[in-house]
Amino acid sequence: MKWFDAFIRYRFWISLVVLALAITVNITSGFWPAFILYLAAVIMLFTHFFFGPLRLIQEHLEGGDLEAAEKILNMVWFPGLLYKPVQSVFYTLKGNIAMMKQDFDSAEKHMKKSLDLGVPMKEAEGANKLQLGLMAMQKGEMKQGESLIRAAIKAGIPDPDSLAMAYLQMCQIMMQKREFRAAKDYFKKAKATKATNPQVTDQIKQIQKYISRMPG
Repeated sequence: MKWFDAFIRYRFWISLVVLALAITVNITSGFWPAFILYLAAVIMLFTHFFFGPLRLIQEHLEGGDLEAAEKILNMVWFPGLLYKPVQSVFYTLKGNIAMMKQDFDSAEKHMKKSLDLGVPMKEAEGANKLQLGLMAMQKGEMKQGESLIRAAIKAGIPDPDSLAMAYLQMCQIMMQKREFRAAKDYFKKAKATKATNPQVTDQIKQIQKYISRMPG
């Protein structure tokens, strides 16, 4: 519904126009003729700050247009006023975009804010914890990274490519700890996801070359 998307995009400015019209009618004809206009302006202002424009962002993310996606997020002037589940999604999206731009410090900050608020969907909680776990591993924080990746798997990761990535990371952690039986088990689980992402499938092929030679 293009008209509805356009309404959400310009809802704040439309509300100001309606409010100005309500004031004009109030002055010229009295309060009650202007009541409906006041009510409409208040509802639009409330929904703008309480729900935000986040429904507009999906198309841009799917198309890989990070600049357009960021412009939508920048329309949220006061994130603290957002409804709590929406606020959590807002910080998740901020974190995802920061990850795509390889701004790992900002990504970690936003993901943690999202988790602190309570992720509205269990699947999103798993994805957030996986991202935090992978970032911890990159920074050499092995214990924290393992803990977060385990928590991500437990929370649930619906995307097969991301789930395979989590299992492969756990496989590598187990190999480093010389827990070879556990490493093989995680590798089998990674293969069972039937991931299609080229980076993930290539990693599976690389590990396949030597995992069969491991004891256990």
